[in-house]
Amino acid sequence: MKHIPVLLNPVLEALGDISGKTIIDATFGAGGYSRAFLDRGAKVVAFDRDPNVVPIDGVRLIRKPFSEIDSADVRPDAIVFDLGVSSMQLDESARGFSHRFDGPLDMRMSGSGETAADAVNNLSEAELIKIMRDFGEEPKAKFIAQEIIKSRPINTTLQFKEIIERASFDPKSAVRVFQAFRIYINDELGEIDIALKKAAAMLKPGGILAVVSFHSLEDRIVKEFMRSLTEAKGDPRMPAINKPEFVSLIRNTKPSQEEIATNPRARSATLRAVRKN
Repeated sequence: MKHIPVLLNPVLEALGDISGKTIIDATFGAGGYSRAFLDRGAKVVAFDRDPNVVPIDGVRLIRKPFSEIDSADVRPDAIVFDLGVSSMQLDESARGFSHRFDGPLDMRMSGSGETAADAVNNLSEAELIKIMRDFGEEPKAKFIAQEIIKSRPINTTLQFKEIIERASFDPKSAVRVFQAFRIYINDELGEIDIALKKAAAMLKPGGILAVVSFHSLEDRIVKEFMRSLTEAKGDPRMPAINKPEFVSLIRNTKPSQEEIATNPRARSATLRAVRKN
């Protein structure tokens, strides 16, 4: 499937005139957001830990996880995150992210470290259940964990999918369980928490933090963090002194039906944005 940036127009509307400004694209991927920023005259710094991403002219690409966003050593006018797994990762069977294709059970965004197969084949029943419940909100985690242990070794995505469906009798369980192990292998929620805190500190006054999330676990972190930024600190009777560090710009924007029809992967996306005072 061709890569289409999700909620691109609402993101651009939130950023406003970016000509001559410095934008950090924290999740470069296939470069859709970065190209749009370049087209509007911005200077773009991008991050991606995936060694397979292809750089584009005009973008300073830093090949690190976005939890190291402060290594850019710039004070940006805006920082944009497009969270989750990219289309190109999902569509490449050798990466092992998708249950739709057969391939090695890998799921590593960086290409290094523990694979999903390592976790599936070596963790205890209790550890497997915790991953599926915490990161996939899977109601049949116990039955699936028992079937995983009984079926080891497990080395391919379709083998893993068959085991999940055999244990759960629910085709949707594969979606939730694959998500759970992907989040676990890449420490996605921990990365988000670290990166958001650093991003808020790095922004110039007037700078904008915009985040597109794709599932409830990501969005919960983003929502709670942005709420903390926009809440007044200290004595509410002294608003001039204790005004919030940020103001809310976008609380909860979803893709239009037209965008979902063009790009079905956009259907679960949520955009939130704040501006630094």
